[in-house]
Amino acid sequence: MLAFWGFCIILALLALIMTKRASVIVALVAVPMVFGLLAGFGPNLGKFAFEGIKSVAPVGVMLTFAILYFGLMNDTGMFDPAIKRIIQYGGGDPVKVAVGTSLIAMLAHLDGSGASTFLIAVPAMLPIYDKLGMDRRVLTCIVAMGAGTMNMLPWGGPTLRAASSLQLNMTEFFNPMIPSLNNQTFFFVFLVLSQFFTLITLGHFFGKTMSTGRDVDLGYGK
Repeated sequence: MLAFWGFCIILALLALIMTKRASVIVALVAVPMVFGLLAGFGPNLGKFAFEGIKSVAPVGVMLTFAILYFGLMNDTGMFDPAIKRIIQYGGGDPVKVAVGTSLIAMLAHLDGSGASTFLIAVPAMLPIYDKLGMDRRVLTCIVAMGAGTMNMLPWGGPTLRAASSLQLNMTEFFNPMIPSLNNQTFFFVFLVLSQFFTLITLGHFFGKTMSTGRDVDLGYGK
């Protein structure tokens, strides 16, 4: 019976949020309370809420700190030299541009926030993609893949939720994943390379001849 009420809560949340009948915060607060009352757990709602907040408080604090810290570092220009060097490295070579995009995306996703990742990576690389005639969808795809790779960091959203669900300390949960994180990062770079070599050969991404970087002015000084 509890599973039934759980599915009802999920369906109600999706319906309210996707139809825009309620904001995300209102839906997440009101829907569980309403279904808790309907399921007969009214006297225990306060206890449930307290236990829930207690279990996710460490996760929330870590995520808040990561967003504030790396957001502040980005606002002060800490990552600007690295991003500029990566852009210069890309030049007019589409393969290098693709790899540079993946590196910028992974660097920008250090704070664990997807919104800031796209706000940093896309404006930096979009002019280059347009000048080389590269498909913009490739840019968004690579940025999303880079963010997904960095989601394995201790303050990444999926990692935090998994540790919270399993009721494990973040050190216990994350330490065994460190080797796989390193391997996945390098695998991602090589995956981008292989995809671009294949798609360039098929001619799917470029509507004109691929530039070698010598005849394209990207507008970035050395």
